[in-house]
Amino acid sequence: MIDLDNKVDFDIDLQLVETITKELTNKEVELIITNNKEIQELNKEHRQKDKPTDVLSFPLEFDMPSMPLGSIVISKDFVEEKAKEYNHSFHDEFALLYIHGLLHLLGYDHEIDNGEQRQKEEELITKYNLPKSLIIRNS
Repeated sequence: MIDLDNKVDFDIDLQLVETITKELTNKEVELIITNNKEIQELNKEHRQKDKPTDVLSFPLEFDMPSMPLGSIVISKDFVEEKAKEYNHSFHDEFALLYIHGLLHLLGYDHEIDNGEQRQKEEELITKYNLPKSLIIRNS
């Protein structure tokens, strides 16, 4: 279900990520864990924003039964920074960012929707007993 490319050897709770994924889709997701330098390059190339970010999502342009849903790229540096800032574990912060990225792959877009993505994030955060910091910082 998860095709993991851990470029920075970051210890994640893959079981939780798999469980969240299975709840929302039966498609495979490519998950890339990297650092701020590499995610900044991707952000500049694909979003014309020359700065690091926490998570990027790249949905596939077309849907075929055997094709993956898309790719999620998460910065280990951001995970560590935000976990410390909001006083929760790296695993919890990683799960929050993964949920955010996965919802983007599924077509949610908090920049243009009427709160649907935030509502779904809150539902998942509550279900998996994750910290509410993502809700607070994005409200």
